[in-house]
This record gives sequence, C-alpha cells and structure tokens, in this order.
Amino acid sequence: MTGTDVQKEAEDSGPSGYAAARLRLLTEETRSGPPRRAALADLTDEWLTGLFAAGAEGLRGASLVAVGGYGRGELSPRSDLDLLLLHDGGDTKAVAALADRLWYPVWDLGLDLDHSVRTPAEARKTAGEDLKVQLGLLDARHIAGDLGLTASLRTAVLADWRNQAPKRLPELQDLCAERAERQGELQYLLEPDLKEARGGLRDATALRAVAASWLADAPREGLADARRRLLDVRDALHLATGRATDRLALQEQDQVAAELGLLDADTLLRQVYEAARLVSYASDVTWREVGRVLRSRAVRPRLRAMLGGGKPAGERSPLAEGVVEQDGEVVLARAARPERDPVLPLRAAAAAAQAGLPLSLYAVRRLAATVRPLPTPWPAEAREQLVTLLGSGRPTIEVWEALEAEGLITRLLPDWERVRCRPQRNAVHLWTVDRHLIETAVRASEFTRRVSRPDLLLVAALLHDIGKGWPGDHSVAGEIIAKDVAARIGFDRHDVTVVATLVRHHLLLIDTATRRDLEDPATVRSVAEAVGSQGTLELLHALTEADALATGPAAWSSWRGSLVADLVKRVSAVLAGDAPDEPEEAAPTAEQERLALEAAATGSPVLSLRAQTEPPAGQEPSGDPEPLGVELLIAVPDQPGVLPAVAGVLAMHRLTVRTAELRSLYLPDGVDGSVLLLDWRVAAEYGSLPQAARLRSDLVRALDGSLDIAGRLAERDAAYPRRRGVVAPAARVSVHPAASRLATVIEVRSQDAPGLLFRIGRALEDASVRMRSAHVSTLGANAVDAFYVTGPEGAPLPGDEAASVARKLEETLRG
Repeated sequence: MTGTDVQKEAEDSGPSGYAAARLRLLTEETRSGPPRRAALADLTDEWLTGLFAAGAEGLRGASLVAVGGYGRGELSPRSDLDLLLLHDGGDTKAVAALADRLWYPVWDLGLDLDHSVRTPAEARKTAGEDLKVQLGLLDARHIAGDLGLTASLRTAVLADWRNQAPKRLPELQDLCAERAERQGELQYLLEPDLKEARGGLRDATALRAVAASWLADAPREGLADARRRLLDVRDALHLATGRATDRLALQEQDQVAAELGLLDADTLLRQVYEAARLVSYASDVTWREVGRVLRSRAVRPRLRAMLGGGKPAGERSPLAEGVVEQDGEVVLARAARPERDPVLPLRAAAAAAQAGLPLSLYAVRRLAATVRPLPTPWPAEAREQLVTLLGSGRPTIEVWEALEAEGLITRLLPDWERVRCRPQRNAVHLWTVDRHLIETAVRASEFTRRVSRPDLLLVAALLHDIGKGWPGDHSVAGEIIAKDVAARIGFDRHDVTVVATLVRHHLLLIDTATRRDLEDPATVRSVAEAVGSQGTLELLHALTEADALATGPAAWSSWRGSLVADLVKRVSAVLAGDAPDEPEEAAPTAEQERLALEAAATGSPVLSLRAQTEPPAGQEPSGDPEPLGVELLIAVPDQPGVLPAVAGVLAMHRLTVRTAELRSLYLPDGVDGSVLLLDWRVAAEYGSLPQAARLRSDLVRALDGSLDIAGRLAERDAAYPRRRGVVAPAARVSVHPAASRLATVIEVRSQDAPGLLFRIGRALEDASVRMRSAHVSTLGANAVDAFYVTGPEGAPLPGDEAASVARKLEETLRG
C-alpha cells in the first residue's frame, strides 16, 4: 500500500482507520528512518485535518498548529503530539468545542498529547515567559484552518526570538548545561538518554534555535546526519519496547541493534557515541561563537580600547611558529602554510593546550584540508609537540577532540580508529576506550615530575589500551601496536622497547599487588623479571596510578596505592640485588599482636572494628586523612573452616567485603600455637555497622558448628529474590603454578554477590586444602580473589590435584 493509500484509509475511516493505517505504516519493513517519520507526520496531519474540518464548520479565525518535534515532521512511533489550537479571540465557545473535538479522539487512541489553546498574543506572551514554549514555537507548522493566522504567529515568534537573542541565548545555554550536569554525556554512557543527555536530540534542537537567531550558527557538516542517526535509534527503541522512552537500556540494545540491521549492541553504541560526539563538538563551537558575538556587542571595540579593557578586536598574539591567538581562540597565522608544514597541526594543538585555549574550527578545518602527511619516522619536532600536547593537563582533552572531529587524529595515528568511540561494558569504566586513553595521559601529566622520562610515560599512557580494538588479550595486542607507533613517531630502539613493555604490563602492578602474596619471593621476582629495570619500574608505577585514576573512582584508593607502593619497593630491591631469597614474616602491628595473643590465650576469636584512615606507605599523614573504609581485624586460633565462617558471618550481617587478607601469624617465643590473622576492609550494605560483640558471638557459633550459615543465607535469598538484570559472565577459576614456590595459587574471577566468599571458602575446605593466605579484591561488580593453598603437609599441590580443585570450585560457583 502506498503512502497516499494509507492517508486515504485514515481519512475515510476516522480514528479507527487512522489507527490501522498508523499500525500498517509502523510495521512496513520497506520504510524506516526519515521517510517513515515524514510519512507518519503526513498521515497524522491528514487525520487531524479531517477532525478540524468536522469540528470547525462555520468557525473562522482559528488554525491548528504543530509545534516541537511534530512541527519539524519528526514523529517517532511513540512520540507525543505537540499541538496548538490558535484563534483570534472571537467565538471562544466555538473554539472550546473545537478543542474537545480534536483532543478527545487523540486521547481515545492512547496517544500522548501536549496541547494548548491560545491567541497569537497569548502565545507570544507565554513564549516570552517560558523558554521551552518559545523553542517549541520556533518549529511551528501549519496543519489546518486559517493559514494567515499561523503565518503571522510564525513571523512574530521568529522576530521576537531574534530581537531577544542576546538575553535568551545565555538562558538556553544555561538550560543545556544544567541538563548535561543532570543527565551526563551521551557519548560515554552505557545506558544513555538519547534525548536529554549532552550531545543528544535536545542539544541538536538547541543548535537549530541558535541558527534561527541569526546570531551564530553551528558547524553544519555531518550534523544533520548525526541527528538522523539518533532519531533512527529512538524509532527502533520505541518499536522494540512499545513505549515512549528515550533511554537505551542495556537489556534492549541487542533488539534495537537488530531492528536497525546492525551487527550487535556494541556497534549500536558506537554509532550513537559517534553521533553524540559530533553534536557535542558542534555545541561547544557554537556556544563559544555565541559568547564571542555577545561580548563584542556588549562593549564597542573603540571604547574598550580607550578604557584599557583588553586588546582591540582582531589583534593577534603569537603563540608558536604559524600559530596565533585571536579573540580567545587559537588560529593560524596569516603567513602559515599548512601544505608545506606537516608539523603545524601538532604545533597548533600543543600551543592551544599550553595556553588553555580552544582551537578555532576554521583553523582545524583548514589543517585537515591542506596539511601533508608526516614522514616516517616523524621528525623530532613532531614527536616533541605530541608530548607537549599530552603533557598539558586538562586542556588537552578539548584540543584533542577538535583534532579528532576533523579526522586529524586518525591521520596521525591510524590505529586510533579501532578504539575511537569504542564502548567499555564495565561499570568501573567511566569513558569509552579513546577518551580513557586521553584521560590517562591527562592524569599522567601530573606525575611527569616524579619520573626521569616523562615523554615515555605520556606516550605509554596514550597507547596503553590501544589493543582493545583487536581480538585477544588487549595488552598483548597493544604491545605490538605500541612498538609500531613508537617507532613511527621517532623513538629509538631502546625507547620503543620501554614503551612496548609499559603497554604490555600496564596491569601488572595493580593485579599483583591486590591479588598476590607480596611476602612470597616468587611473586616479587616475577614482576622484576617482567619489568627489567629501575627506570621502567618507575614509569610503570606512574602509569599504573594514572590508568586507575582515569578509569573511575572504584579503580583507585589510598589502600590500592599503598599496596602498589609496597610492591614497587620490593621489586626495586630485587632489581638492585638486595632482595632476600626467602620470605620474611612481616612484623605485626601492636594491635595485631595484642589480638593474636588474646586469641591464643582464650582459644576463641577476637576482633576489632574501626574506621581506617592511615595514609599509604611512604606518605606523610595529612591534616585531613582520607578514610579508607572500615577495617575489620580478626585473630583466630589456627583451625579449619575459618575463611568460610568469617565470610558467612559477614554476609549474614550484610557487610560487603571490599578487600581481604588472611595469613598465619607466628606468636612470640613462649606462646604455643599459631593464629590466623584476617585483615579485611568492609562496608555495610544498609544502615550502620553491627556491633563487634555481636559479630564475635556469631563467629564463635559459626566455628563450633552451631550456626547454620548456609541455611540462613538461603532463607534470605529466598525472601529477597534478586532483581532481573544483565546476565553476568560465568565464574572462571584458574591455577597459576609459577606464581609461588611455596603454595599453589588459585585465582577466582566472578560476579560479586552476597555470600560469594563464603561459598568459595567452603568449597576449598571441602577440597581438604590448607589456606596459606588469601587476597580478595572487589572492583565494581567484579570479584578477583587469589588463594594460596597447600596440601596437608604444607607443600604446593601437584598439578593434577590443583586442576581438580579449580574445576570443582568453578562447578560450585556456576551451580
């Protein structure tokens, strides 16, 4: 059926005919995107025109006007209808009756309706008081009735908007900024709001309003296509959910991707991010231009110069060769010749970032259109300018985005294309892969004073996750790419090796510090062998912290920093040839020794629960110490079942385990026996922490078998079923035979959940292995736990036995 046939059916059959025609249109596989949105608007126009004609018989001086998205002819499947019944103030009773004839059929069909009845004067007055109403009227479109009445309103509203632009545009900018603060950045969110988030459809509409003011205009190249892609995704979302929603939830992304014919949800998100990034960049450029125009209008240049209030308009200040500042932006000098100077893009970018100024849109576009490629390897100046750009701190981000918007980054670094706008489906990560790399460089710029080769640190920060665009282990793939990139940009063979090593092992320190026994020489020696030199270790330490800080708040803390610093100190000693061959028992603190002696004397567990605010190792205490969480210290006479008992009691009391250490503590001479010391950091899921005495009482019962922890946890799970959500990957258990000479290291990676550590501990107890130490780490929703176990005689497990234990533990966690 053609579009004309559909409209004819709707016109002939009334509301039921419109509903049938609408359904047929929305289910047509051959029509989607802008054609379907336009056809739906036309179909709705025809239906409403019929309703208007039937209800307005004999009435003059009235018209039906579409505003907002409907006014633009952009009706998504579940869009509401924004309608204005305009009248000249004559027969108000007839107008009211006409309104009823229009609104009730819309409501009867279950369509959302945003409606108003106003005279032109009332419409203009309301627009003057309500910016959102004024924005909607800028897209006013005549549907039926008195065309002259609609046209006169449109003319008046546009005139009002242009006359009031110096006042209303700052209001609109504040509105956009407030919405961005509330909704976040569309280009980085895993569950973005396509309309309200920054870079979404609201911002695209705001850019249309700025253009209508004639005060400034957005960079139009690609903007219409970005807007179309966002609308297409919203259409597919409406069809997939059957709801008028703009939030692209995780559980609906695969279905929306299929609706659009895309490969998968990641491909969908990447397209959304690309569109949002273009809208965001256009918004930045546009609002900067609005500010410049308004400032120039506010104070006449001659008067400003006379009063000494700044430089006259148009004055240029040199920043670098071929680069100047003008009107608060970085532009190319008149004598600049991009076609003869391939380093100019990097020089201009570095100068802009160093000055904390934006790169002019026109300068970037000229560079993109005319500059020649850099030779391979790059000249020294190009490499130096890249390092300067990366080391400029927070301003680097805006300058980098300007280069990327015009395709200059992928021309300089072709491998960047694979990580550009690539989503990271990990709640710990705040950013896409490419933005995370820039954020890491920004963080690394804060540490350039503490390393001997800041240039290698900054380049490694830029490249450390570059392998995420390739299959397999991103560190392994990244090492290969980093070698190529570092050589291409002109580093010598030694420096290329260092950069590649940093990329290959950028997770080594944090993983080892939080998941391995640092008292085991094999642990420290393996890190030393991987790093190779003191200089590389120094760089890796800084890169580790920069990477974690750029990931998100869950990835770094003073506690993690102290563990990494301790590991670095030990590795440095090995590299200097000073490390002992055998482990030395770490001296217990006074409190740990007190608890251990009390546990030995009483034959029962003792514990201490307190806020932890001590600074990381190697740092001086500050006046306002950073809280590291709540520290739970437990000393228990060495006996089987301690780990599952403690973990189970904590789970019963709804305490979340953030980190945990378990080790044997040998008592001073003259005191018999040994004590297990558990040093854990915990947080209460709800409300306040339980009393230490109650925890101890339950722990005593758990150890003597009178407290049925498994039963209590099962009852609670049955009473509070878990909410439906994204299905987590299955747990994975692996053995690391080379991680220690003294024990077998079993590593568990799983979705964190209440009682997880209890289940692991009980499974290991059932396997009849002895626990030498445990290292538990929770990162966002993921638990990564390492257990150092031995056989009954205290020796590492044979290979087949270790594999069997790991296999049974994995089956337990997946069951």
